[in-house]
Amino acid sequence: MSAGGSPRARHFPAGLSRRVVQGHVLYAPVVSFDLGSHTLVFVSGLLSRDADGNIVGRGDMGAQIARVGENLAIALEAAGATLADLVRTQTLVTDIEAFFQHVDVRQRYFGAALPTSTTVEVRRLSHPDFLVEIEALAIVPSSKQGATP
Repeated sequence: MSAGGSPRARHFPAGLSRRVVQGHVLYAPVVSFDLGSHTLVFVSGLLSRDADGNIVGRGDMGAQIARVGENLAIALEAAGATLADLVRTQTLVTDIEAFFQHVDVRQRYFGAALPTSTTVEVRRLSHPDFLVEIEALAIVPSSKQGATP
């Protein structure tokens, strides 16, 4: 349970940039929900940004997949989860052929968990320099949650 006693907690990992528009934080990048025996960890669509919000890997699908994988690891850690706890990912890409040329990069981050996955090509993401966005769901047994702050 979160500090306030609610089973729902929002997490804002230090290693991820916050999306602020007109002085408002638009969303929590990670929301966890404690079910007692397990905790569900929902991660919003992550992009290839560094902690300061700068785009990483302009024009390079492989570099962007890697940065999103690193950001996902940071996001999961904030809720006491790891990449091995992933059960589902949804990937949005602007060029599916380029995406499939970098399966090795994706496998570095998602291969061990082998989560269910949907990949969809879209016309554009939130900025024209973004090539990939990944959202995820992880499930963490409560025994593991107790071992992680």
